[in-house]
Amino acid sequence: MQAKEILKQHIAKTASLTDEQFDHFFSYFKPQSFKKGQAIISEGERVNSEYFVLEGILKTFFINDDMKMFILQFAMPTWWASDYNALYSGSKATVSVDCITDAEVLCLSSADREKLCSEIHQVEHFFRWRTNRGYVAAHKRLLSLMNSDAKHRYEELMTQYPQLYNQVPKHLIAAYLGVSRETLSRLYNS
Repeated sequence: MQAKEILKQHIAKTASLTDEQFDHFFSYFKPQSFKKGQAIISEGERVNSEYFVLEGILKTFFINDDMKMFILQFAMPTWWASDYNALYSGSKATVSVDCITDAEVLCLSSADREKLCSEIHQVEHFFRWRTNRGYVAAHKRLLSLMNSDAKHRYEELMTQYPQLYNQVPKHLIAAYLGVSRETLSRLYNS
């Protein structure tokens, strides 16, 4: 399926755009290809874009002072990724985004997103809806980290996103769950 059609189907689940409106909307996206391991956003950089995943898997992460990695998000096809704090505030990135696999994305600048939102009410509706869903997902994840043991978090992740098991290295799943690679090994072997 072509990039335009993938994005069109994604948007259509939430917002109703005419063909002309969608063509205008799509014209602001820039296709980009990245290789496995390639950085899209690095900590300390200025961030002016967000990325819609067409193919591949991205990860949003940070590495603390003890060099321990924490993964905030795996972004699979039809997901969005960026350092949203940096994007919205104009500050430098506090997290990084890179590619777990080769990836094809559509890049939309913050300035273009704002322009489109002011021009097309349904685009503004879509981005508001998406932001709200992202907030709810982050809230659920935080509650799960605070209230659930590692086994429950692992089972929950594999139930929601079984494709991660075969596509994402286990040490990255462990970093997402906040456990060691050894603990994860015990969980998926039990």
